[in-house]
Amino acid sequence: MTARSPLVGLLLALALTGCQESSTTPASPASGASGFHRPAGETGGSSTPPPQSSSSTPGLGPTPTSGPGTVPPSWLGTRVLPRRPDGYGRARKTPRALDPRRFTLPDTLPPLPGAGFASEVAAVPAGVLARSTWAPGCPVAAAELAYVRLTFWGFDDRRHTGELLVHASVADDLVSVFRTLYRERFPLEELRVTRRDELEAPPTGDGNGTGSFVCRPTTGSSSAYSQHAYGLAIDLDPFQNPYVKGDLVLPELASSYADRDRHRPGMITADGVVVRAFARIGWTWGGTWRSLKDYQHFSQNGR
Repeated sequence: MTARSPLVGLLLALALTGCQESSTTPASPASGASGFHRPAGETGGSSTPPPQSSSSTPGLGPTPTSGPGTVPPSWLGTRVLPRRPDGYGRARKTPRALDPRRFTLPDTLPPLPGAGFASEVAAVPAGVLARSTWAPGCPVAAAELAYVRLTFWGFDDRRHTGELLVHASVADDLVSVFRTLYRERFPLEELRVTRRDELEAPPTGDGNGTGSFVCRPTTGSSSAYSQHAYGLAIDLDPFQNPYVKGDLVLPELASSYADRDRHRPGMITADGVVVRAFARIGWTWGGTWRSLKDYQHFSQNGR
């Protein structure tokens, strides 16, 4: 069950209370922003985390919690890439430290109570709106957005708490998707609201934030707004699931993950739990598009 607070105004910071499932239930390209714009585990869920030595993802074998790729490299987010004429960074070979990439960054929010899946849906607090990419002139009114806090399963086999800004009309549906991903232990690296300063940040090509609302044009356009600008799209684990169009790869260091035949943790597959979970709410996957592949992207209108 999801606790919903009434949308009573953007300047009122709401006190958020937890709700456990078990008891209650580009104009300026930015490769680091929520990943950019972007086989699922089939094991049964559990509110008690398993031993921390490893996890098992059917079809992928055990996922180590130590070893190469399990710790963020010290240079993450600091190495600026040379630009292409279109302003994006030039694609580079995926560094060994990020292939496979299987770490989860420290949470930036207090944990939601309980041991299993939990979520909260509320009006957008003024402080959250201020640090987001929303501004007057965006195609969605601030009052139409909802602030969602929820738990997710990390690559470290632990329970984490993250946040999303989404269109209020789809908030409950998206909570149901992330409840499924948590139960199936599909791993995420981080779940957070894209900051406005990230839209102007130089490309480093190594972002991996799962997110929804970003007030920006569609990739490759200077005018048409993306479905992210309405809070009606999700980019999920964008490094493991890059946007690929010709020689353009976003994030730019994720070129190894353009090879979809080499399955690694966090990759979305056509027959996996992520695609099925979004299909249940009527959303479609960018990995099925013909002219390009946006493996991270799910949207309500299929664009």
